[in-house]
Amino acid sequence: MINEAFLNDPYPAYHALRAQGALHWSPEFCGGAWLLTGHADVASVLRDPRFSVRRAGGWANSSGPGALAELREFKRIFSRSLLFVDAPQHTRLRQVMNAGFKPAALQELGPQIQMIVDRLLDQVLTKAADSGSGEFAEFDFMRDFARPLPALVIAGMLGIAAEDRSEFVAWSDDIAAFIGSPTPTLEIARAAQVSLIAMNEYFRQLLPQRRAALGDDLMSQLIRAEATGGIITTKELLAQCCTLLFAGHETTRNLLGNGMLALLQHPEQWQALQGTPSLLPSALKELLRFDSPVQYTGRRLKVDVEMHGQLMKKGDLVIPLIGAANRDPAKFTEPDRLDIARNQGAHLSFGYGPHVCIGATLTYLEAEIAMRSVMQRLPQLQLAGVTQSWGGNAVYRSLNRLSLKFARPSAAEQATPATSAEAQYA
Repeated sequence: MINEAFLNDPYPAYHALRAQGALHWSPEFCGGAWLLTGHADVASVLRDPRFSVRRAGGWANSSGPGALAELREFKRIFSRSLLFVDAPQHTRLRQVMNAGFKPAALQELGPQIQMIVDRLLDQVLTKAADSGSGEFAEFDFMRDFARPLPALVIAGMLGIAAEDRSEFVAWSDDIAAFIGSPTPTLEIARAAQVSLIAMNEYFRQLLPQRRAALGDDLMSQLIRAEATGGIITTKELLAQCCTLLFAGHETTRNLLGNGMLALLQHPEQWQALQGTPSLLPSALKELLRFDSPVQYTGRRLKVDVEMHGQLMKKGDLVIPLIGAANRDPAKFTEPDRLDIARNQGAHLSFGYGPHVCIGATLTYLEAEIAMRSVMQRLPQLQLAGVTQSWGGNAVYRSLNRLSLKFARPSAAEQATPATSAEAQYA
């Protein structure tokens, strides 16, 4: 199932699976797993406590001979992450982290995000002005905008140096490669372990300095919780910092890339959005549904469960195919059609139930500011030449490259309106 054609466009494979039934056992996928394609089934599994997220250890052990002993530290750090613990541990950790992701707290980040967006677009425009003449200028949307933006935002939220961004993005890419491989090799797992340990050590070395001068950043909030009756342990604190750094930019980056590609491939939708910017919140939900940044997740059964007349046994791996659920015709009319005005219920790109993505509101905020600014500052934006290159990750649907071109602005048009951030957040 996971081949080059799937990585370039997984949706025909999902439709073929759905046509054959609602539940499938695949002996090869992730070493053996049940695959679910329907929106109702995926939503049900994601909120059902019988389907456990505690799968980090077995995942690493599947990397081959020697993994059990060699990847011990990797499994220890990974298994403390909010992503891979069940209640009551998950409930406790999420309560600690929720304060930094409340809508009111995130809205205060708006002007900071706008400044980062403006700075990145300034660089795109300056490079265009310096690169020659001609009606249009080209740039790589992923390299110059979609990749750095969320990484800089989450770095600021954690209170870490912006100049370290390239290092932790490289670490995150190694971890994503492990998570995105249905059957990770020992080599992939080793690289992920090296990067996760390096990330964990980075935060461990920051702890004394941050404890001595607490701020309003997310790491300081976790430290306060650590000091208040041991709500969170030091090892758990470090694991959550790693989780935030890794997960904090992956979804947003891919929403920006996949979403921009989808809009420009459907120029009537792009023009409708430009003509009616108030559609942007609805458009973002539709873009997440249409081409989900996270294509699937995993659960491990705590008990035997029967679904669709088939017995799934305790210990079996279940794969809710989020990308397939978001294109389920039983839920969405003409699911393969992009419609930025669609209003047919919730997509599942951020998950569902107790493990719904804690950073969903932040992703929406970043994407809305980013898309609005791109529409305003890059006139006549369109695809350029060989437009895209998809990555090789089956879980995180992401573009390596997205070549775009825009009309070169005049010197007066190039300047960022001085009131852009103030006007939006007044």
